[in-house]
Amino acid sequence: MNLESDLMVDRRRLRRQLTFWRVLAIVVALAGVVALGLVWSGAAPNRARPHVARITIDGLITGKQETLDLLERAANPAVKAVVLRINSGGGTTAGSETLYNEVRRLAEKKPVVAVIDTVGASGAYMTALGAHRILANGSALVGSIGVVAQVPNVTKLLDTLGVKVESVRSTPLKALPNGVEVTPPEARAALEATVKDTYVWFKALVGERRKLEGAALDTVADARVFTGRQALGLKLVDALGDERAALAWLEAEKGLSKGLPVLAYKPPQGNRLPTISSLAKAMTLIGLPESIVQALSGQLGEAPRLDGLVSLWHASGE
Repeated sequence: MNLESDLMVDRRRLRRQLTFWRVLAIVVALAGVVALGLVWSGAAPNRARPHVARITIDGLITGKQETLDLLERAANPAVKAVVLRINSGGGTTAGSETLYNEVRRLAEKKPVVAVIDTVGASGAYMTALGAHRILANGSALVGSIGVVAQVPNVTKLLDTLGVKVESVRSTPLKALPNGVEVTPPEARAALEATVKDTYVWFKALVGERRKLEGAALDTVADARVFTGRQALGLKLVDALGDERAALAWLEAEKGLSKGLPVLAYKPPQGNRLPTISSLAKAMTLIGLPESIVQALSGQLGEAPRLDGLVSLWHASGE
C-alpha cells in the first residue's frame, strides 16, 4: 500500500515538474518570437539611445509605404543623423518623387547623407538629391537623368493571329496608347508632352539641388550614366567615399558625436517572421497544442508593380 502511494506521489511530482518545464519552454520560445520580431521589423533594442540610422534604398523604387515609414521613424530625436545607402537603377517617377519629398522632410530635421554604393541612377539619383550631401564609390554608376514611357506594341502579332481589338471611347485619346492598336499621332504627341513636362521638372530639380545651369546642366541631364569619378567632376556628387566617409563628414561638419552606433532600419518582411515554421514545430515537440501552431502561420507579401512614367536605368536588370 505504501509502495502504491509513493508511486502516485512520484507520478504527481513528475507531472508537476514536466508541466513546469513545458510552461518555461513555451515562455522562452514566445520571448524568442518577440525578440526576433523586433529585430526583423527593424525595431531592435537600444533605439532610444543616440545613434545613426542606416536606411537602404535598393531595387525597384515604387514609393512603397514601408520605405516611407522607415524615413518617418528616423525622425525620432534619438536619431542624430541618417545615412541612405543607395543601390538602385530607379523606378516609377511618381514613386521616386514621393521618396525624394520624404527625404527632404527628414533633412529639415537632421543631417542626411546619401551614399551610392553601386548604382544611383534615374529615380534613385532623384532620391539622393534630397540629402544634404551625396557620396559615391569611384566605380559606381550615377545619373541617367531622364524620363521614359514605354508601351509594347503587339498589333502585328494580333494581325498574324487574326485578332482585332475594337474599342468604344468617350473621347478620341481615351486609353491610348495601349499596345493593341496603332497609336495615332495625336495620342503620341500627348504622351510626349507628358514625358517632356516631367523631364523638365526633373532637370530643374537637379539644377536647383546641385547648383548647375546652362551647358553644365545640359551635359549631365541627357540621360547618360557616369562613373562616380566622372560624377564628381560634373558636380553630381560631392565626394568619393563610402559610409565611413559619410560618418567622418557628419562628425567634422555637422557635430556628430564620434563613435555613435549605426543601426540598420529595415521594413517587416512579408508580415511573418523568418523562423516561424521551425519555431512552431519546436513548440509542438514541447507540447503546445496544434491549434496554436496553425495560428502562427503567415503570408508572404506581394511584389511591387511598375506603373506610370518611369525614371529607370536598365529596367531589365532590376
